[in-house]
Amino acid sequence: MKMNPRCTYCMLSRVHFQSKLSTDDEDLICKTIHECLAVMNKYYDPEAVSASVATKIHRKCYEILEDDDPYAVTKKLISQAALKVLPAAKEKIYENSPDDRELFKRAVLASVIANYFDFGIMGFDASEDKFEEAFLKLFEHGLDVDDTPKMMGLLKDVIYIADNCGEILFDMIVFDVIKKLGGNITLVVRGGPILTDVTMEEVEEFEIGKKVDRVMTTGSNAVGILIEEAPAELLDAMKDATLIISKGMANYETLSEHNFGPIAYMLLTKCECVADDLGLEKGLSVAKLMNFP
Repeated sequence: MKMNPRCTYCMLSRVHFQSKLSTDDEDLICKTIHECLAVMNKYYDPEAVSASVATKIHRKCYEILEDDDPYAVTKKLISQAALKVLPAAKEKIYENSPDDRELFKRAVLASVIANYFDFGIMGFDASEDKFEEAFLKLFEHGLDVDDTPKMMGLLKDVIYIADNCGEILFDMIVFDVIKKLGGNITLVVRGGPILTDVTMEEVEEFEIGKKVDRVMTTGSNAVGILIEEAPAELLDAMKDATLIISKGMANYETLSEHNFGPIAYMLLTKCECVADDLGLEKGLSVAKLMNFP
């Protein structure tokens, strides 16, 4: 996905948000925003990939703050919030002993709704106290774009590219269903802390590796997956996969610039730019299969 003019103020809003997470020093916050503005000015281009520019901006932000993980505390809180809602989610997913197709659809729906666990997106409220209510309402509504029936026949060798903390606990239900259906799963997480995204720290904390066949990283702390920074082993695995499942907007922003496939984008359209690029409206629950013959 290419840069949209709206991306500029959203990225800078997020810089301000995470700076305030890191420090109360207003001079340092002002310096951080000033330095990130310079990066934006240097790299903004209508033909640039939005997440690539975001990566440069957030890396500069972390450098000036001298903080390699401004969201460290926030990520713990997100995981705690997710754990509170997880029992209710599992009850809904397994209610009335659904058949395999319905079970997969429900697990995907819960995982997509859990993409709600994101903090710092301008105009998007992901507060913990609203999540359970929002989850139940969105679960009742169902997927707005539902390609899960097409995905069912592609689960033999799945590359699952994770997004946020908290959300990953709901992804684990999808892992269980894919394994039940006989599929193999390679989980991909960030190679270092960036925003609220899952890293190997969360994989170890929640023993997520026991749910999948192998775990790989994106090779860096880039926003999404920057192909130029990704390990060759990961790129080979993505080319050989029967299905790539890409969670969240940042992964869409980067992977939509390439021809990997079949690829299922599972996300909430939390911003107009991503929604427009997908040809959808803002605020939809999406499981969209692309690059599939």
